[in-house]
Amino acid sequence: MSVPKPFPSPANPESVILAHAGIHGPLDGTFSLDPRVREDDGAAGDSVDEALVISWLAEIPDPEIPAISIIDLGIVRAVRVADDGACHITITPTYSGCPAMQVIGAAITDALHAHSVMDVVLHTQLTPAWTTDWMTDTGKEKLRNYGIAPPAEQAQVIDISRLRGGAAAVGTAVTAAAAVSRRGMHAVPKPAIACPHCGSTHTEVTSQFGSTPCKALYKCLDCREPFDYFKCH
Repeated sequence: MSVPKPFPSPANPESVILAHAGIHGPLDGTFSLDPRVREDDGAAGDSVDEALVISWLAEIPDPEIPAISIIDLGIVRAVRVADDGACHITITPTYSGCPAMQVIGAAITDALHAHSVMDVVLHTQLTPAWTTDWMTDTGKEKLRNYGIAPPAEQAQVIDISRLRGGAAAVGTAVTAAAAVSRRGMHAVPKPAIACPHCGSTHTEVTSQFGSTPCKALYKCLDCREPFDYFKCH
């Protein structure tokens, strides 16, 4: 009789294999979206395996930006098809409390049901927090073609979720994060944001918030067209 394999959950973050971070955890049955950390052959059953499930998920558009899929957005962190046929999906919201997660969860369930996978288990992973670094290059190109300038820089993220040592350790990490932020403000120039319409970098910000809080509103000084910029975070 096979021994049930653990699956990642907020209560067991160490068991998660992160899809784009190139990090292995102790979970054996999980398919990582990053080919660099792929060790299994993808087989999880006679007809449905993790690679097939991911191909189905890649057809689900983000509710707020339908030009990009939830796979390209990087919010699907792990997929596992259990021995009993249940399909476990781990997702991370773009920010804590994101209202679109309920819509995305329902879309995932409906998509798998449409492919006769009836036992769908969704897991929400909050740490590490989602970052624009998890977006795929294909997704960024889709944003550009949709008229949204993709993130033009790499996020500076310090993950303190696995710190041990209480408040003192957390305080040290927060101080370090603030120091990195200050260094970034003074030492790293802001990148030029290219207009998705004409490609010109002769642009300027007109508002720190665009159509959604994750985007800023810019204007191209050459073609004179306004556009959203997906802020790095």
